[in-house]
Amino acid sequence: MRFFNIIQKHRKGITLIVLLILIENIAWILEPTLFGSLIDAFLTRSHPETVADKTAHIIPLSLWITAYLINSGSGTLRRRFEPRVFQKIYVELVTKIAERGMKAGDESSKTAGRAHLSQEYVTFVQYRVPELVEQLIAIIGAVIALTFFDYRISAACLLISVPLIIMSILYSRNVVKLHTQLHDKFETVYDIFAKKELSEVTTVYKSMAKLQEKIASWGAVNFGIMRFVLLLIFLFVLYIAIDLDDFTLGNIYSIVAYLWTFVTSVEYIPELMESRTSLKELSIRLQTEN
Repeated sequence: MRFFNIIQKHRKGITLIVLLILIENIAWILEPTLFGSLIDAFLTRSHPETVADKTAHIIPLSLWITAYLINSGSGTLRRRFEPRVFQKIYVELVTKIAERGMKAGDESSKTAGRAHLSQEYVTFVQYRVPELVEQLIAIIGAVIALTFFDYRISAACLLISVPLIIMSILYSRNVVKLHTQLHDKFETVYDIFAKKELSEVTTVYKSMAKLQEKIASWGAVNFGIMRFVLLLIFLFVLYIAIDLDDFTLGNIYSIVAYLWTFVTSVEYIPELMESRTSLKELSIRLQTEN
């Protein structure tokens, strides 16, 4: 069973959603620059020496409002169409899994468990893939934008990205076994309920909770290390922006905004890696080509 084939059947709807994601996030990454220019325009307008220029803010304000409306409008449309497209994919995927289980003579509880787990595929495509695109645009866009202010800032961001990506890969490898055990437990849930033994239900869900705690512990350690590294880069960038370069107030706002964008996007990588790890293990379990 090829999950990709199911996606292909709905490529028109998915293409529209991806296009809206791109428009939404390109507009979003432009906003700090436009808003920084707007701040400088208002300061210029209010300065005694330039008080005659009462329209200095009109063009920057118009550009920023346009970017904001594009970002908001495309985001609204995307959220409107997503459920319509991806719920159809989920129904088709569950049908395929049920058909395969019946032909193979699998236990109904196992087939039902796998059908429920297949929701992770749809969740990944509906939420994680857009989030991945958003974070990539945010990271790349922030680095490119920071280059126009000072190449040293963007170079520092790129340099720090390498160890962070390596950390995320190691984290993914460590949690894959835990996801395997978690999915094993989940496949037995329907049989456990069929026995009508409350103690067994409690036991299986406690074991699943412990596995989730272990996964969360790996995530917490990875997150803590990542945040510390990002603190160092934040201090370095602020030193360059404030002490070494003669930036305007609007420039400083834009730099800080892009830096926050970079930081929040990079720290989101472990969560995306965990979703990918879980999906990869599930793909093997369902013998589904991704």
